[in-house]
Amino acid sequence: MTIDTPASTTASSVRGTSTPATRVLGVLSIAMTLWLGVFGLLLSPADRDQGDAVRIMYVHVPSVWLAYLAFIVTAFASAVHLFGRRHSLQADRVAGASAEIGVVFMAVTLVTGMLWGRITWGVYWQWDARLTTTALLFISYVGYLAVRGLEGSREQRARRSAIVGLLAVLEVPLVHWSVKLWRSLHQEATVLGTDLDVSLDGLMLFSLFVGVVAFTLLFLWLLLHRSRMLTMIDLSAESGLDTALAQRRAEGGASV
Repeated sequence: MTIDTPASTTASSVRGTSTPATRVLGVLSIAMTLWLGVFGLLLSPADRDQGDAVRIMYVHVPSVWLAYLAFIVTAFASAVHLFGRRHSLQADRVAGASAEIGVVFMAVTLVTGMLWGRITWGVYWQWDARLTTTALLFISYVGYLAVRGLEGSREQRARRSAIVGLLAVLEVPLVHWSVKLWRSLHQEATVLGTDLDVSLDGLMLFSLFVGVVAFTLLFLWLLLHRSRMLTMIDLSAESGLDTALAQRRAEGGASV
C-alpha cells in the first residue's frame, strides 16, 4: 500500500528553519559554556574566605549581566517600535523575545543568589536593598509579559508593551546602584567596583570573563530563534502555518 505524503510534510523533513548564523552561534555558545564549566569547576581556585562556594559567581554574575542586557534590548526595540517608521512589528517581536529571555535569567540570578546567600549569610533571603530591588525588577518584567498577552489588535498590544518596556528599564540602574544608595548586605561590584580591598585572582577573573562571553553568545542565539518564532506565530495567524514555515525554510537556506 502506498501512502501519499503532502509536499509540505516532505519539505519539512528535509529542510531546516535555522540559518548559518544561528548554527554558528549555537556551536559557539555550547563550546563557551563547556569551557566555562571546565574553568569554573576545575581550573579556577577556591576563594580564601568562601571556599568552593565562590564558584556560584560564574553563573550568578553572567546571569544578571544577561538579564540587564536583555531588558535594555527590550527598551531599545520598544523605542524603535514607538518612534520608528519601518520594521515596527519586527522590533516589537525582538522586544518580546528579549524580555522573555531576561525574565528567565533574572530568575536564575535570584535562585543562585539565594543559594549563595544561604552559604555566606546563613539564610536564603533578606529584605536587603539589592535583593528587594532585583525581585521588583523580575516582577515588573513578568508584568510586561502579561501585558503582551492582553486582548486587543496586534498593533494595540505592541504599543502597550512598548510603553511598559520603556518604563520598566528605568529600574535597571536602580538595582545596579542599590548597594551604594542604601546600606546593603550585598557586596559592591568586585571587577569595576571601588573597594580596593576586594580583588579577584587572575584565573577567577578570566573564568568570569568566559562566563560573560558564553552567556552573551547564548543570549544572541536565543534572541534570534525566539524572535523568529514570534514572527512565525504572527505569519501563521495571518496566512497559515504552511506559508510561515515556507518563509522560514527559505531563510534557513541549507538542507539538514
